[in-house]
Amino acid sequence: MYTDYGNGMGKLTARGVANLRKPGMHGDGRNLYFKVTPPKQESRNGTVSRSWVFRYMIDGRARLMGLGPYPEISLEQARAKAMEARAILRDPDNPRDPLEVRAELEAARKRARGQAVTFDKAVEAYLAANRAAWSNPKHAAQWESTLATYASPLIGSSIVRDIETADVVRVLDPIWRTKTETASRLRQRIEKVLDYATTRGLRSGDNPARWRGHLDTILPKPSKVAKVQNHPALPHSEIGGFIHELRALDGIAPLAFEFLILTATRTTETRAARWKEIDLVGKVWTIPAERMKAGKEHRVPLSDRALEIVEAMKAHKDGEDGWLFPGAKAGSSLSNGAFLSVLRMRMNRTDITPHGFRSTFRDWAGEETAFPREVIEHALAHRLKDKAEAAYQRGDLLRKRAQLMQAWADRCMRLDKTSETVMTFRGAAN
Repeated sequence: MYTDYGNGMGKLTARGVANLRKPGMHGDGRNLYFKVTPPKQESRNGTVSRSWVFRYMIDGRARLMGLGPYPEISLEQARAKAMEARAILRDPDNPRDPLEVRAELEAARKRARGQAVTFDKAVEAYLAANRAAWSNPKHAAQWESTLATYASPLIGSSIVRDIETADVVRVLDPIWRTKTETASRLRQRIEKVLDYATTRGLRSGDNPARWRGHLDTILPKPSKVAKVQNHPALPHSEIGGFIHELRALDGIAPLAFEFLILTATRTTETRAARWKEIDLVGKVWTIPAERMKAGKEHRVPLSDRALEIVEAMKAHKDGEDGWLFPGAKAGSSLSNGAFLSVLRMRMNRTDITPHGFRSTFRDWAGEETAFPREVIEHALAHRLKDKAEAAYQRGDLLRKRAQLMQAWADRCMRLDKTSETVMTFRGAAN
């Protein structure tokens, strides 16, 4: 219940207010006060602070509502604001506390300002929130580049809350059939940005970039319009000759390349290997989670030949935290293009890629050995697609993988192309 106390307005005058310096609450009537606050004691040459206050009681509680500073708010303006506050308090249908009404209006204004965020700004916010979680700086750069190239020119200035299915299709359709892989990644990235915007309250409703049950009814499946382009790989029947030729080359890069092949790892995982990750006694290389594509620590059993390469690199060792395969520049690892340079410049091989040797290993293991599929997939640090199988397979099958990697190293040393089925040892433990 609102209490309106005090006499009618008009006790104060504009001239009187301008000259009023006496500290205290000076009433104009009808709950409007001119508040004069003296300067703080520690402030030298300070001046009084003057402002307007609407003082009222509601439900037995005294409330003070600031109406603004003087002279920014004149006496006439203060009276108008006090009148608005009284109207809210005395509304016959829905009497309310004017302070609560003000807070709700301010919250609505903030929401409106937030919802006016453009798609480009939402991308910036998403990248800022997720950049630290991405172990590879290139990942963030690729995100930014793809969205800036294809999405920003068409929907970058669009308010993120207003983006609809037609806008997403307008971005994707021009490249869906010609640059299918890029378009598919672009769709996923737009979807994540819009999901982020939804969780931040910048938009609501279903995500117009979602695929299943939505865009898949408008756009053809990627597999129908473009063939999957795998990394060109060396046939496993030729691996012995390739390794023989590779070992004839001098330098750190060829040794690192052979190590890459023998361990069936990715180029970034091998290039950034450090001495502290190598356990020579246990014959294991432990790659930390932040350098793995799946974000999970990966233990790699080292074959005899892989250990020989590690021993050879001791001549270049620069502390336990140093690079296993240092680059030409002091304190650096091998460059991004080191392995490709070995292939292109020193071996004149333009038909294969460094990453393709993972496929060479996978083809050999699947076609020429009897090692179980889960052992092979663990060796490649792949996640098992079968969720039930993955739930039961909690270990990393290290001992079985040690046999597999030694068998692979033995195969890499043979120059002949004859296949030889390699059987697993019965009862080998994980």
